Amino acid sequence: MTDRNLPDWRSILFVPVLNERFIGGAAARGADCIQLDLEDAIPPEQKQLAREHVASVADRLSSEGCDIVVRINRPWPMAVADIQASVRPSVRALTLPKVPHAGHIGSICEILDEVEREKGVAAGHTGLIVMIETAEALFRMDKIARASKRIIGLIVGAEDLAVSMGMRPTHQSLLAPNVQAVAAARAAGCMPLGFVGSVAGYSDLEGYRALIREARELGFTGAFAIHPNQVPILNAEFAPSSEEVKAARDLIATFDQGMKEGRGAISYQGKMVDLPVVEQARAIVAAHARFSSE
Repeated sequence: MTDRNLPDWRSILFVPVLNERFIGGAAARGADCIQLDLEDAIPPEQKQLAREHVASVADRLSSEGCDIVVRINRPWPMAVADIQASVRPSVRALTLPKVPHAGHIGSICEILDEVEREKGVAAGHTGLIVMIETAEALFRMDKIARASKRIIGLIVGAEDLAVSMGMRPTHQSLLAPNVQAVAAARAAGCMPLGFVGSVAGYSDLEGYRALIREARELGFTGAFAIHPNQVPILNAEFAPSSEEVKAARDLIATFDQGMKEGRGAISYQGKMVDLPVVEQARAIVAAHARFSSE
């Protein structure tokens, strides 16, 4: 996996950039990242007003300790205006909806190069989270994910993909695209974000927890949240439990002792353990170290 200096974002909470009540409480929600939305949460007649507010809101929330991303719009005239309004030191990344192919990423990056230069922002500062939401993009995920070192995350947009594919957004229909997304993201070296389900179903929190547990098992590292009640679930389920950490440490210690005794594989709790299993255990311990300060 290529190192892209990825952030540790388990929870990325949507906040409409024109909703002062949500903005005022955003920093206290516990999300690893706040996503200011210029797309679906903003009516067409308020897009320009939202652009005019995004800089001050991003700076304000950044000063309160939040990592900030901004989801921009897809049509080119709106996208360019959104980029001009959003690029600044306080904005860590832009989320790109409905990315059709790798060439689209190239064009976005060319614009970002120019805007960062104009604004005196460090070259390459602005990362990208790519949304796969069309049938056109589905079979191009690998090339899209590898299109730029700016890409830090990849996610399937369930509802829009379902419309494009003419399918219902069910667990069965969304499983294959999401597993494909994990593979594309891991191969490219960016974060696999999401879960197998619709982001719209936020009222059933226990059902949501089950989906997030499954998402971690599938290889996802974080996901978008559209409601603050989802944030604690994301933070808990995308981090290893204390039981997992203890078991991982015990396994590593047993394996290390076996290596000292000249054995390349060991028996641990009735199961054969070799290096790939130990690497999984080490990944659990490393993930715990990243989040243990909370």
